[in-house]
Amino acid sequence: MIAKILQFAVQQRLLMVLLAIGLAALGIWNFSRLPIDAVPDVTNMQVQINTAVTGLAPVEIEKQITAPIEWAMQGIPGVEQIRSVSFYGVSQVTVIFHDNVDIYRARQLVSERLAEAKESLPENVGTPFLGPIWTGLGEIYFWSVDAVGPKPDGTPYTDMDLRTIQDWIIKPQLRSVPGLTEINSIGGYEKQYHVTPDPMKLIAYHLTFRDVLEALAANNANVGGGYIEHAGEQYTIRATGRIQSIEDISNVKLGTHDGVPIYVKDVAQVALGKELRTGTGTANGREAV
Repeated sequence: MIAKILQFAVQQRLLMVLLAIGLAALGIWNFSRLPIDAVPDVTNMQVQINTAVTGLAPVEIEKQITAPIEWAMQGIPGVEQIRSVSFYGVSQVTVIFHDNVDIYRARQLVSERLAEAKESLPENVGTPFLGPIWTGLGEIYFWSVDAVGPKPDGTPYTDMDLRTIQDWIIKPQLRSVPGLTEINSIGGYEKQYHVTPDPMKLIAYHLTFRDVLEALAANNANVGGGYIEHAGEQYTIRATGRIQSIEDISNVKLGTHDGVPIYVKDVAQVALGKELRTGTGTANGREAV
C-alpha cells in the first residue's frame, strides 16, 4: 500500500508540488486568522441573575430571593450547573450552560423562567435582572473623576458631587460607545434625601410612619390633563408635582389637625444624606470615584 502511494507521488510530481503549495497557502491563511491572546478567555457559557436587595440579612436574602430563583431555573434545557451567592445587599444566581448553547438563546430561556419566579418574590424588596454579556476578562478600563476648583456656588466638590457627575453625566455618554456592555460606578456616595420622622411628634398628631411614606409617594409625580383648544390653537395641560428640593419635601402635606394643615417639616427632619455602602474606591492613596 505504501509502495503504491510512493509510486503515485513519483509519477505525479507536478500534482504533488501543487498540492503542497496549496496546503502551505491554506496554512498561512489560517495562521493569519488565528486569535492569539496572552490570557485566553476560557469563561464558560453563563447567565447571571442579580438582585439588589435592601433591608434584609443574608440569611433572609437566601431564603426569600436566591432560593426561589434557583428553583425556577431547574430543568432549563442545556443547563450544566446552577450556583448562587447571597450576601448583604445582593443576591446573585449564575446559570451555567453547555458550551454549544447560544448565549442569546440561553438568556431567553432564563428570562422566561425569571418572569415566573418574580411572582413568588416578596414585594418592595428588590427586582431581579439579567447581568450583561461579559466575562472575567471584560474589565478593560478604570478611571477616576476629579474636579479642579470650587463649584459655581463657591463650595468645594465632595465625593457625593463627583459620584453624581459620574452617574448622571459621564456614564450616560459612555454607554453609547460601540462594544461597551456595562459601566460600574465605585466609590463616593449616592445622593439621597433623608426624611427622619420624630416618633413623639407623630404620636401627637395621630400619624404613623406609613402616613409619611404614602404622602411622599403620592406627592412626587407629574400628571397630564390632556389639552384644550382656544382660538384655533391647542394647549397641553400638565401639572408638575415632582419633588426637586428639600423645601419641596418639607412642604408635603400629611393631613390636618384641628383644622390646621400638618406638613412633613412639622413632624420630621429633612436633610441631604447618602446611601449606606459596604465598600469604597481609591486612587493614588486617597478615596475617589
